[in-house]
Amino acid sequence: MFEVGKDIFKHGFAGAFGDRIGRRRLRIIYLCFVVVFVIFVGRTLLLGIQGTDRSRNSGADGKWIIQRADIVDRNGDILAKNIMSGHIILRNSVVKDRDAVATAIHQALPYEYSLSDALGLVNSGRKFIYVKKYASDAARAVVEQARLEGLEIESIQTRRYPKRRLFSHVVGFVGSDGHGLEGAERIYDDYLSENTDPLRLSLDSRIQSVFYEQLSMAMQKYQAKAAMGLLMNSRTGEMIAMVSLPDFDPENLNIDPAKNRMFMPLRGVFEMGSIFKIFNTALAMENGINKEYYVAEPFKVYDKFGRVAETIRDLASFKPVRPNLTVEEIMLYSCNVGSAQIALDLPDGAQREFFNRLHFDNALDLEFGKTEHPLLPSQWGPVERATMAYGHGIAVSPMHLLLAVNAMTNGGIYIYPTLLKRDVGVVQGERVLSDEISARLREIMFHVAEETSGRQARIAGIQIGGKTATAVKYTDSRKNLTAFVGIFPVNAPQYTILVILDEPHGTKDTFGWRTAAWNAVPTTGKILDSILPLLFE
Repeated sequence: MFEVGKDIFKHGFAGAFGDRIGRRRLRIIYLCFVVVFVIFVGRTLLLGIQGTDRSRNSGADGKWIIQRADIVDRNGDILAKNIMSGHIILRNSVVKDRDAVATAIHQALPYEYSLSDALGLVNSGRKFIYVKKYASDAARAVVEQARLEGLEIESIQTRRYPKRRLFSHVVGFVGSDGHGLEGAERIYDDYLSENTDPLRLSLDSRIQSVFYEQLSMAMQKYQAKAAMGLLMNSRTGEMIAMVSLPDFDPENLNIDPAKNRMFMPLRGVFEMGSIFKIFNTALAMENGINKEYYVAEPFKVYDKFGRVAETIRDLASFKPVRPNLTVEEIMLYSCNVGSAQIALDLPDGAQREFFNRLHFDNALDLEFGKTEHPLLPSQWGPVERATMAYGHGIAVSPMHLLLAVNAMTNGGIYIYPTLLKRDVGVVQGERVLSDEISARLREIMFHVAEETSGRQARIAGIQIGGKTATAVKYTDSRKNLTAFVGIFPVNAPQYTILVILDEPHGTKDTFGWRTAAWNAVPTTGKILDSILPLLFE
């Protein structure tokens, strides 16, 4: 095309435009054509440059593309969020005005780089330098406004956890690739990666804070090895609070031992002690056992050869109100001797079938993680049946225990828990106990909280039911695990709570005692005192 144009420009059209005036007009037309073409090309290049520049500076204009959804609690409080930031980088190979670039670096980071330091960077000969990683908004603004070749902002997104340790086990954390490695970040990784709407959990930050504070204080006061606290909505299965101590900082993983990342309510298994008397009592009622048992002396368990295989005793402090106690009174006063006798009066296989019904025979594959497999006896002889009646010889996770107690007291329905917010509706689950027996258990638990070992968990204005547990560790009889499980309101439970202290010590205030009534129960009472106004506001 240009060759034809040049030919016309030089020689004109033969014949019709052979005169000088015609050739002049053709030259003018050709020049106009060239000018228009140059303007078109220049404008195209300019638009391309501006487009690239807009993409590079989109962070300054707030046009970030969020790569991972937020995680929020049931009230919308942010638990995890991607924060936009950027590194200030220097590409010396493309720097044109070295003095201007050095001045901009000094102005952006005056306390880190003097002007001479900045000049040293620019003249270092290094092709690529991170001037400042995770630069502040103010520092990035100086660089963006300078618009100097070679001095740029590398946009990044980082995952932040505003509540830090408070939700470390439940929310978890992400890896360097931005995908979840633990907790909700891992379990719901697909949703978080593919959506922009927040993931709303069932947890309540206010309730979680109370649990965290009181459990931390209890650990310190009783010099406990660990502490755990769980609160579940009895009707919906929503987890309202889940705390495991010790914990870790999800934004600084290297400052805490790796073992602190283990979420003990799911991954730990323990002999849970006398809370198992709830199940033993339910078994007695279900099998029509309605008599009194002699409990004033230790109870001997015999093997098949007639030899004494085990002698069951209660704590030295246990003083039965009468030599003979009913099934209900054995649970009320937490009598080991009576519980063992009940277990041995059960039909063969009844205890094992009941524990299987409560899923003590397998690991729980829950939507927010899998529990450890319970530790069951290799055989179910008289000794095993007798000791399991009061929570020894069988080890389960705290989550196993919470769900089983909830089923015993909510009307007999086993509900699987959720970490996602649900609407209140008809209870969905499997029936494991009759409603009548569930009501009878609630009445006994009410009297435990009112009259015996659970009295320090009582709160004015609401009736609660509960059961204590003090399990001596088979590895060291000087150490124990204490726990309190509670339900409230007792007549129509809406919540089930579990508080556990691992290896607490006696104190001056407890007169040296380290049983649940002296530590786990008062800790639960302090938690309930603070959270009840929030739960029923």
